[in-house]
Amino acid sequence: MTAAAKPYLAILSARFSLMLQYRMAALAGFATQCWWGVIKIMVMAAFFAASGRQPMSLAQTITYIWLGQAFLALLPWAADADIAVAAETGNVGYERLRPVDTHTFWLMRAVAWRAANTSLRAVPMFAIAGVLLPLVGLGAWSWQPPASLIATGLFALSLTLTALLSSSLTVLLNCAVVALKTRRASNFAPLFVNTLSGMIVPLALLPSWAQGFLFWQPFAGLVDIPYRIYFGNLAGPATYAGLVAQSLWITITIVGGRAWLSRVMDRVEMQGS
Repeated sequence: MTAAAKPYLAILSARFSLMLQYRMAALAGFATQCWWGVIKIMVMAAFFAASGRQPMSLAQTITYIWLGQAFLALLPWAADADIAVAAETGNVGYERLRPVDTHTFWLMRAVAWRAANTSLRAVPMFAIAGVLLPLVGLGAWSWQPPASLIATGLFALSLTLTALLSSSLTVLLNCAVVALKTRRASNFAPLFVNTLSGMIVPLALLPSWAQGFLFWQPFAGLVDIPYRIYFGNLAGPATYAGLVAQSLWITITIVGGRAWLSRVMDRVEMQGS
């Protein structure tokens, strides 16, 4: 470990440990996600019963829904709350005094935040949807295992890229909050995240003429690409295209985020006696 990396690994570890303390909030969120998962499954079951052949099966769609509920906290819903408060109070100026790279520092904060909140919910979600439901005779509504060992490994890789993409998008939201000096600057994020990631409707079930755009836009890498890799709906060259799309948008959002953050922080003024 190089000395330069130690501050960033330290904030990653410290913030991850801090976020693990919010167990009751995670439990409440988990209960809500179970409820919404059941509602979405019933809606999709009715849709499949009334429609013809679809690009995904009902079993795959149900697993997609459970994955969405398990990894819900991984999505970039809003800017970092602490940074939002600092932007509104003016304390964000102190970020310029830290002897570290601000973008990397904020990125590590976001990674720890997303990963910790997700770990508190994903395991119990799998225990309920993947283990308990089959045991009580509801296997048709359960979280199915991955398509293969290869799909498992590729899903793990894709989910890691999802965490990085989500965190880099979170830093962009932080920049918007600092630039406009209000946390409301990130209020638009859920609209795009929900609609374009596949959280509301799997992107594969949307019109065929839009599939090219939907696959290559940045939000697909948050939900649709990793989940479809998991159960083999994306296979072969399409899998690697999905990983390339995720990597491409991670690069774009990090490079763009660094440039924007530098410009925003250069405009921050600190006054005092």
